Amino acid sequence: MQVDLNVTLSDPQVALAQSSSQRQMAIAIAALAGSRTGRSAPLNLCLILDQSGSMGGAPMETVKQAALRLLEKLSVGDRLSVISFDHQARILIPNQVVANPATLRPAIAQLAAAGGTAIDEGLRLGIEEFSKGKGEAVSQGMLLTDGENEHGSNERCLKFAKLAADYGLTINTLGFGDHWNQDVLEQIADAGGGSLTHIERSEDVLGEFSKLFERIQTVGLTNAHLVLELSDKVALAKLKPVAQVSPDVIELEPLSGAQANQLEVRLGDLMVDLPRQILVNLYVQQLPEGTHTIGTLRVRYDDPSTGETQLLSEPVAVTVTTVQDHQPQTDAGVQQQVLALAKYRQTQIAEQKLQTGDRTGAATMLQTAAQTALQMGDQRAATVLQENATRLQSGEELSESDRKKTRMASKTMLQPLPETQPLPGEGNRSE
Repeated sequence: MQVDLNVTLSDPQVALAQSSSQRQMAIAIAALAGSRTGRSAPLNLCLILDQSGSMGGAPMETVKQAALRLLEKLSVGDRLSVISFDHQARILIPNQVVANPATLRPAIAQLAAAGGTAIDEGLRLGIEEFSKGKGEAVSQGMLLTDGENEHGSNERCLKFAKLAADYGLTINTLGFGDHWNQDVLEQIADAGGGSLTHIERSEDVLGEFSKLFERIQTVGLTNAHLVLELSDKVALAKLKPVAQVSPDVIELEPLSGAQANQLEVRLGDLMVDLPRQILVNLYVQQLPEGTHTIGTLRVRYDDPSTGETQLLSEPVAVTVTTVQDHQPQTDAGVQQQVLALAKYRQTQIAEQKLQTGDRTGAATMLQTAAQTALQMGDQRAATVLQENATRLQSGEELSESDRKKTRMASKTMLQPLPETQPLPGEGNRSE
């Protein structure tokens, strides 16, 4: 399996007389299925499930049903491990190849709500068990909790999440109800390129587990890193130069130790039908008239279907053309990505203002984010953001549910783009 790599500049031309030109580079990266159908490698799935006292009743029962449903969906050769946690963590199902799902059902059925919550302990034990089956497999974890990390350390959670990424394990987080710590769960998911899901009601559990499992099934390549080599005439923006904008917005941290004029970021797993859309903010210095290569893109990745690691995609050159009479024209697809990132960052600023007591500033930023969502054509997100801005302006407090809906509206596209909208990331391809 190979990498599908596309790159588009916000404007491929620069003015001859301009000393410095800002450009956004939109990069779409996915696994290329080719002639293969179905999953290309076994799945190594780990469920890390909160069984604290607050999960009692309908939440616990629906989580058990969802876990049992996933068990039935596993294929021959797939691996499963199940960890439960309250103020302690325990192994319900040690990492193993699933030969007969019926024999594993009793272990899941014994989940019972009691005790406090120590997310870090569940994550620690999950990673320990999870890592035993990562060879030549797609390793994906699902961490579900409904509460704060009252008996644990949030710093340990983030350390474990980064450790999982180093091991090539992806952790997806699911927040149940309205009282989980959205910052911690988002950081855990973002650390390894996983997803964050908000499950509002018990009746939504089965559907959200199923959607996440379907997404996991499309993973074709793992442990992907984007490597960008820039010419000496190009400089990255100094503040937050790179971010993922789809399928979820993630602020990406460049890896340390890179050479001068080189950017490397970890992407995690690559899916076949859901590209990771990356946006890079850079500045092009004055160049002579003509076409110039300003950078080269490659993706380093592992192919679990063959067991090969550290593979490199074919390089894709990024060029600009310097012209005497430049008429600025922004690519519509890139502009969509710029707006998606702006919506997220505007909402983040609103949350920071709210935490410091600046309700007026928070309301203003949420209104700005709502307008950005409208520009994107995401009416549902715009409605959520505007409603919460209006609540603040009228003197109301935002509930935990309101805050979580705001975060999800900023982090994802709640409404698909119109069919006539140009697709972000169209451009060159590496096959």
